[in-house]
Amino acid sequence: MTQTADLKTLSLTALTMLAFAANSLLCRLALGEQAIDAASFTTVRLASGALMLWLIVRLRGALRTDAEAGPQTDPQHSDWLAAGMLFLYAAAFSFAYITLSAGTGALILFGVVQLTMFFAGLRRGEPFSGLAWIGLTLAMAGLVYLVSPGVTAPEPVGALLMTLAGLGWGIYSLRGRGVANPLHSTARNFLLTLPLGLLLSLVFLDHFHFNPRGLAIAVTSGAIASGLGYVLWYAALRSLSATGAATVQLSVPVIAAFGGVLLLSEAVTLRLLVASVAVLGGIAIVLTRRHPARA
Repeated sequence: MTQTADLKTLSLTALTMLAFAANSLLCRLALGEQAIDAASFTTVRLASGALMLWLIVRLRGALRTDAEAGPQTDPQHSDWLAAGMLFLYAAAFSFAYITLSAGTGALILFGVVQLTMFFAGLRRGEPFSGLAWIGLTLAMAGLVYLVSPGVTAPEPVGALLMTLAGLGWGIYSLRGRGVANPLHSTARNFLLTLPLGLLLSLVFLDHFHFNPRGLAIAVTSGAIASGLGYVLWYAALRSLSATGAATVQLSVPVIAAFGGVLLLSEAVTLRLLVASVAVLGGIAIVLTRRHPARA
């Protein structure tokens, strides 16, 4: 029975990491081919993700569960700050991938998200050992090296936008701590982003374009890689520790980088390899050296 449960957790976790990495690959594919504009990709991704999550919530009867859970997850409660951070992540993510490669974008995103979580922990007074501080410094140095000027450096505007995406997702994740029903909360927040997505599309109306392939990619990113991806993740989290959940996400930039090479014919530069070792290695050190009770 234990082996069956472990296999289920492993399968759910692997599928989730593939889904998260797929978001980078799908976005880069659509925008690289100019099959859809970045604003429309964002809006379609959010809308299709909201629809998928709403359908799943309805099918699972999560609304009834939330109503019984108390006011913290009252279906009428709207966390507009969380929705705003979700929108910031999705919009900046899309525009960043106009110029960034899949692997570079995923590394910046993941690194900034984890650093945001770490600094939030420090602000709350979580203890960091000397080795954890070394890991944190190493991760930050890796990100600085990745975006520092040079022939193989990523495009600055794209790197800045992905940094904003990472900050948005990190703050959104922090806002979600303690939510009794994260699936319902995520579905509600996706719905709240729709007016912002429509406004974004109006602002960039002059750039509006899409073809059936671009639309299909955006829908796949929203409904499958995002919507179903989060459902799988919440299922896997039931059997993962906090440190385990954070550590396994180290695989996402690696999967995205290899996917970019195999599927998008992207090159892996020495700069990206060195930065990946520094960022992911530094984060791994912090995750393993933080106080276990606070991880």
